[in-house]
Amino acid sequence: MSDRYDIVIIGGGNAGFGVSQIAHAAGKSIAFIESDQFGGTCPNRGCTPKKVLVAAAHAMHEIEIAHHHGIEVGPAKLDWSALIDRKSDMIDFIPAAMEDTAKGRGTVYKGKAKFLGPNLVEVDGTKIEADNFVIATGSITRPLSMPGAEHLITSDDVLSERELPDEVVFIGGGVIAMEFSHVYARAGAKVTILEMMPQLLPRLDSDAVAAISRESERIGITLKTGVEVQGIEKINGKLRVRYLHEGKEHSIDSSRVVNGTGRIANVGELNLDAANVKHDGIRIEVDEYLRSVSNPAVWVAGDALVHSAQLSPLATYEGRLVGKNIVNGAQQSPDYSIVPSAVYTVPALSSVGMTEAEASKAGLDVEVKTSDMSQWFSARFYAETVAWAKVLVEKGTRRIVGAHLVGHHGEELIHLFALAMRHDISADDLGGEIFAFPTFTADIPSLV
Repeated sequence: MSDRYDIVIIGGGNAGFGVSQIAHAAGKSIAFIESDQFGGTCPNRGCTPKKVLVAAAHAMHEIEIAHHHGIEVGPAKLDWSALIDRKSDMIDFIPAAMEDTAKGRGTVYKGKAKFLGPNLVEVDGTKIEADNFVIATGSITRPLSMPGAEHLITSDDVLSERELPDEVVFIGGGVIAMEFSHVYARAGAKVTILEMMPQLLPRLDSDAVAAISRESERIGITLKTGVEVQGIEKINGKLRVRYLHEGKEHSIDSSRVVNGTGRIANVGELNLDAANVKHDGIRIEVDEYLRSVSNPAVWVAGDALVHSAQLSPLATYEGRLVGKNIVNGAQQSPDYSIVPSAVYTVPALSSVGMTEAEASKAGLDVEVKTSDMSQWFSARFYAETVAWAKVLVEKGTRRIVGAHLVGHHGEELIHLFALAMRHDISADDLGGEIFAFPTFTADIPSLV
């Protein structure tokens, strides 16, 4: 005997809640299966708690530049354990609140789901059938197989450890490494990033990355690219990282070594073969509607997808889209062409649309306008240590195809560029708008 529902959602994060919002309103019977905390990565182990730490780093930065405003302050000291307590106080209510929301939309099962057939899963001995299954299991830290990998900690540990380490090495130079390195460095730790690729943040515009890299080095972070990490060993209470760089062997001792290589889809324990779901162990092959190419009863959304960025708003967007396709029939496909995002270093690196390299590869004839705003009044008012922008505008149409900012409150300004791109507002029309002055936004006419 088994329980039966219209939709089973495996995972209680943003993607799953996006599905349930649509399906519940349509009167569908829903089951949630969650093996850990409701809410998923973002509110519990990702963007929300991380931003608490980033806010503290911002405060440390403001203290650093206070003398530019005629303010005399002594050396600031960050109480790391108090910061972790603040983070916990802000987010601890989330899992229970999200679980209550799930219970208001359907039945909740706690435990790990495992497929037994194309339309059947099992959770702790309970069998559940459904017409549709949504895999919204999120992501896990990418495992590394190097010698000594057992000594690595993850971003989860960074957010929970109550003691600030003296030295930190990040293996990998992606978003996780860049964001936490700025927090650690401003808190007083010695930070090194070892990246295998020639560029940190390899998917972002190279000039924007160069701008934030210079700022990272200014605050004392050591950056090394083109690195091959050979292993980690424990020596005299420290962790020694051995690596090759520019053809030579090197080593560095550290209190903590963080896996900063990113996250992968969390689908390895679902027994996908039993569900006739085509996959390679990480990537589930889906069609243009986010439905399994081999089992039309299975859908995928959020970080469990491989082809889209691991962003909380995208997970909700994909979940809602899957919900609509289940309720109304497969009609809608996701559009990822205009997705604003930010890397929350201090200051942030923000982007939307194409990089310059992507525009060139696509054969677009674009005007590239790069602006160093550090000597503009808007930047000098606030003693910005970096203020940089690059905007790509297609010649002829004057259509904005990409924007990239470092500093200058770019994590907010980027949404104006995204709005213009989404609604076909040309660079000339955007630049012709009247903006309050003096503001960061008032600089947009000069950026386009």
